[in-house]
Amino acid sequence: MPVPPSKAPRGAKSTTHGPKPKTRVPPTVPEQLKRLFTTLCKQIDGGHHPNAIKTCDKILRLAPADPDALQTKLFLLLTVGQPTAAISLIESLNAGEGAKGPQYVFERAYALYCLHKRGEAREALAQNAGVDERGARHLEAQLNYREGAYHASFDIYNELLDSAPTAEEHADILTNITAASAHLDFINTGFLRALDALAAGVRAGVEEAPPPAPVASTSTPGASTSATEAKGKENAELPPATKKRKPRLPPGVIPGVTPPPDPERWLKKSERSNVYSKRRKGGGGGASQGSGGASQGAAVDVETGKGGISGGGTGGGSKAKGKKRK
Repeated sequence: MPVPPSKAPRGAKSTTHGPKPKTRVPPTVPEQLKRLFTTLCKQIDGGHHPNAIKTCDKILRLAPADPDALQTKLFLLLTVGQPTAAISLIESLNAGEGAKGPQYVFERAYALYCLHKRGEAREALAQNAGVDERGARHLEAQLNYREGAYHASFDIYNELLDSAPTAEEHADILTNITAASAHLDFINTGFLRALDALAAGVRAGVEEAPPPAPVASTSTPGASTSATEAKGKENAELPPATKKRKPRLPPGVIPGVTPPPDPERWLKKSERSNVYSKRRKGGGGGASQGSGGASQGAAVDVETGKGGISGGGTGGGSKAKGKKRK
């Protein structure tokens, strides 16, 4: 007969091993880039621009010279209002190896315009010869509007509207034309009508008065320093203001409405005056046998005037006499 295999004792470890877990193979760089670009498109479509900038940084870590990621990051920086970071990115791209002349000239001009550096923005636009001509005209019209050249801005906007009446920026161009036209109407006719509405003496004074000088030209460094020192002396002479301490009240307490707390709340309950004491002085017989009967008998004695022994007959008073001998 075949010998049955011997069973392993309890608690012994089995020598057989189960299937080993499968080790994950890390995705390749092209696969990671594909996933990141998919995420980037979804973030831009959803308007999550700060997260999209972080995704661009992840892409640039894997592919530092990717032109799509660089251009997308530059566009996002200008969209979220970070012109300084956009200029730094443009300068790093122009200073890199293999750069063929200045790149992203229009984007740099727009970033300078956002930083209120209009002179540098015009110089950058002068270098933008033939590149993004329509965008450059838009920016030139905005610069003219900011500098008070409303007529030049109005002409550029009309030119843009006539060249592409069905463009995406049609509504924006109409809004800008309306603003420039309102300024022109005030300068040409509205100002004169306002003068005609004034009294004769006031009108003559306004017409003969010189234009107000800019604030920056009238102020001198010495005057500003002396004014600052005078303010400092006035502040030093004033006594320090004492801060009033806020009353510390528990939540939900309204002064004058919430009743005050019990003044005896710190005493024991047995020592408080508003607690009814159950124990009374005095008592009848049979206190050694049962306190319940004696206290009841005493209570009856006080209230009815009768003997306490009859009141507590079932208590210790009846047992105090002892048993009868047979």
